[in-house]
Amino acid sequence: MSEANDPTGGVVVGGPGGAAGGAAGGAARGGPEEVPPGDRPGAGRRRAAKRRKGLEPPLRHRIITASLLTVAALYFLTPVYWLVVSSTKSSSDLFGTFGFWFHDPHPLDYLHRVLTYDDGIYVRWFVNSLMYAGVGALAATLLSAAAGYALAKYRFPGREGIFNVILAGVLIPGTALALPLYLLFSEIGLANTYWAVLIPSVVSPFGVYLCRIYAAAAVPDSLLEAARIDGAGEARIFSTLGLRLMTPALVTVFLFQFVHIWNNFFLPLVMLSDSDLYPIQLGLTSWQGYADRQPELYQYTVGGAFLSVLPLMVLMGVLQRYWRTGLTEGSVKA
Repeated sequence: MSEANDPTGGVVVGGPGGAAGGAAGGAARGGPEEVPPGDRPGAGRRRAAKRRKGLEPPLRHRIITASLLTVAALYFLTPVYWLVVSSTKSSSDLFGTFGFWFHDPHPLDYLHRVLTYDDGIYVRWFVNSLMYAGVGALAATLLSAAAGYALAKYRFPGREGIFNVILAGVLIPGTALALPLYLLFSEIGLANTYWAVLIPSVVSPFGVYLCRIYAAAAVPDSLLEAARIDGAGEARIFSTLGLRLMTPALVTVFLFQFVHIWNNFFLPLVMLSDSDLYPIQLGLTSWQGYADRQPELYQYTVGGAFLSVLPLMVLMGVLQRYWRTGLTEGSVKA
């Protein structure tokens, strides 16, 4: 046993090879802490897993959450399931068989009839809807991004007043504007044209609001200042930095606007009188109006409604990954 004088005046007892002295010496020197003799490889990971498990909510809370989500999923997916089943039936089977199960299914035959009826008018409606929703949602997203970015990152007189007016626009229903828009478009000769549906679709007050809130939180001012110091212009900063950092918000605006335009019925009903310009929703309604005289149109309407759901499902599946994480993490060094 050896003794060493402690700087504070005490005596430290223990040999250099002793367990206590070795552990204390290692800790004092800042070396790695020795693994306790009873620990096996991987014990640290198991302890960390136990700690994480302690942060999980109680089992009853997880059961309640899963049950509520299951009920919500059934509520939203049941109509889609009914469409899948009904699109395989004839018009007589739609009313004479159980609605939630198949009966003599011929899905490809019935869907082919939908696509070829009246010289393929449904295909034209489908393309019209893709054009209205795709072009309108893309233009609305870019316009909302520019407006939201400017309101969030630039200081100018009347900024808050403009933003309040945009917020007021969120509260105005689109149906209240349809008739004034029709009278305006009739005066300038754009009624019953593609522009009559496209131009109102590029304005999204909710998109501007969402883009402003997201740009204020996700686009750092220090990053913009660094780009300005490097000589980048404002247009380049917005296109190369602002749009990329705002991608999750832009995807949200695009999807919401696409769904809104795709399902829009009242505006095309007011604006359009030529059936070649109809979107899917208005075209299916016209089929249903003639179904009393042509019973096969009941089946065509159901089959067309099923086909109209597919683009929304595909779009949701493709774009949902952009919502899982933000793209700004690590862009600025703290």
